[in-house]
Amino acid sequence: MCSSRPPVVVVAPDSFKGSVSAQQAAAAIARGARAVFGPDAEIIELPLADGGEGTLDSLLAVWGQQPLSIVTTDAIGRSRTARYGVASDGKTGVIEAAEANGLPHVQDVPLQPRRADSYGVGTIAVELLDAGATEILLCIGGSASTDGGTGMMTALGVRFLDAAGDPVTPGGAGLSDIRSVDASGLHPRALNAYWRVAVDVDNPLVGPRGAAATFGPQKGADGRDIQALDAGLSNLAHVLANAGGLSADEYLQQPGLGAAGGMPLSLVALVGAELMPGARLVGDAVGLPAALARADLVLTGEGSFDQQSLGGKVVDAIRREAPTSAAVIVIAGTVLLTAAECREAGITAAFSIARGASTLSDLVADAEKLLEDTAGQICAASTFSGHQSRTHGK
Repeated sequence: MCSSRPPVVVVAPDSFKGSVSAQQAAAAIARGARAVFGPDAEIIELPLADGGEGTLDSLLAVWGQQPLSIVTTDAIGRSRTARYGVASDGKTGVIEAAEANGLPHVQDVPLQPRRADSYGVGTIAVELLDAGATEILLCIGGSASTDGGTGMMTALGVRFLDAAGDPVTPGGAGLSDIRSVDASGLHPRALNAYWRVAVDVDNPLVGPRGAAATFGPQKGADGRDIQALDAGLSNLAHVLANAGGLSADEYLQQPGLGAAGGMPLSLVALVGAELMPGARLVGDAVGLPAALARADLVLTGEGSFDQQSLGGKVVDAIRREAPTSAAVIVIAGTVLLTAAECREAGITAAFSIARGASTLSDLVADAEKLLEDTAGQICAASTFSGHQSRTHGK
């Protein structure tokens, strides 16, 4: 890199879905970098995630912690054991909601889009609060429920009541019957905790791009279910109006509240949760901004690098945080952006791990070796090419 000092290299990939975890990808890329730069180079491994599957493992890997487990319930009330995590400080807890109410856990029976709820996620939150957590990172991708977060808040002690003052039916089925909310039994530590919710979509709560219309079909919802769930979420927003300082219209329109069946809605209104892009949340939690500030070279990657990668995913978080003096290079199974598009996005370059004509099965089978070799090729070239600032389209 044409410098008298060893380079600082930040290795911060996402997982390569169906192939290698973020931890495995980071280790492989780091091996390739060390083979070129030698033992004096500072190689910082920060496996990342975008708030969906793999986020818990990425955070625990960087924190050097093992997952904990708890017996909770799945989206239709059946007992299951879910994993969760606590940072080394003992004060920050992380919940991957799909560990409890994830769609894969209820696909052994016909899907029940109106019955499914998020109660099991709340059980994990109670465990963390009871243990003294003051900050909770909630990653909500992959849920089976469309209940506006009412199940989770019920587990935390909130009561959602009908016109007669009785608790409504759990899940999306009861949303349209809610007329009032009793938060007097809310867990005593819930309001004082700092809640951050990782979202990787900007969908609003209701409407054509809302939670029910966009994500309901994959959870088993037909046209009638979607209409009922959409109306229920709208009703919940009106009941919760002003509880969190926002009007009903603001709840209905706020980007991201439609994620995970509207789960953020009740959290934002009742405990002041903050929505964040998942990749940024994970990056902040593992110290990515500080690492990037020192970097000469940043090696990131994911399975497929395309336009969606620039909209809230891991690569997007890195290109926005990295200083312009650092080269940012993407390593991917498939690269679908041109060199010009990369430069416009603030990416120095992007490389596929494929060697010649390769099938997907070939790439999956040899992913770690291919990542290591591609990283080595990139780093070897960088020692001769000099260190150039990036053109940003941030």
